[in-house]
Amino acid sequence: MSSELTRRVLFGVIAAPVAIAIVLAGGAPLAALLAIVAALGAWELFRIARASGLTPLDDVGIVIAGLIPLGVHARYLHIYDPSTNTFGAVTIATLVILLVFALTIWMRGVAGKPLSAAAVTLFGAAYVGGTLSYAYAIRYHEYAFEPVPVAIGGHTFQVPSGGLLLLLPLVATWASDIGAYAIGRTLGRNKLLPSISPAKTVEGAIGGVLATMLWSWAYTHWVLRPMTHLDFKWPPAGVLLFAAIVSIVAQIGDLAESMLKREGSVKDSSRLLPGHGGILDRLDSLFFVLPVSYVLLSAFLTYAL
Repeated sequence: MSSELTRRVLFGVIAAPVAIAIVLAGGAPLAALLAIVAALGAWELFRIARASGLTPLDDVGIVIAGLIPLGVHARYLHIYDPSTNTFGAVTIATLVILLVFALTIWMRGVAGKPLSAAAVTLFGAAYVGGTLSYAYAIRYHEYAFEPVPVAIGGHTFQVPSGGLLLLLPLVATWASDIGAYAIGRTLGRNKLLPSISPAKTVEGAIGGVLATMLWSWAYTHWVLRPMTHLDFKWPPAGVLLFAAIVSIVAQIGDLAESMLKREGSVKDSSRLLPGHGGILDRLDSLFFVLPVSYVLLSAFLTYAL
């Protein structure tokens, strides 16, 4: 086993259980993890932007990206409620846009391409911090409120149903990646978008969709339905439609990040994660999957009969 593969496996063995534990725990640990990951992801995106010849306000964008998940956490703690507060979400977003644009006067000036600097800064913060915040929204979805008793080794533990719900799109994304890779390597013949990602094939894309559909149906049937008493409308069509859309947007997210890296002529977004590249390399699909999953779950979820 190569040293690179060893680092990749060891990091996965350590990181995966920690991430699952934080997802199940929710609250401040989940908000803190999302804030840290969002800040690091924004740093990577601005790194790619600079390689593309752009000049974002890195420090400003990184701070904004990290604050967005914390703001969502504050909302769920009822520290801040945009529906009753004078400063609603739209007002805050507008003020942030104006603040970033105003800062370019002093931090970039005319010669520093202020329009592109402000645009990339705001895009980076929203693309990373905004999308990752939907993990918190799914974890505390209105349908998932009752803890689930799980017996392990003679002991009974209370597992939050919201944590089990959040695991659905997370592992569905992983299933899509695995399915696309496996089918693409064995049966792939027709290139999907060679100008962006030469290794991806149409057959692999279809394999990713089918793998996600199979996994999501199994998870719903054996975990979500019996343990959380949640189900999808129009079974099994509802969960299969959810899975197909999730796989499609996951693959679009992968292609989108590949496109950004090609523009910046970089192989990896960074080397923060041993054997895995950077935050954007590992979570590119989730930036698309999480907000779309929140919308789909809100539309398709129901209580199991």
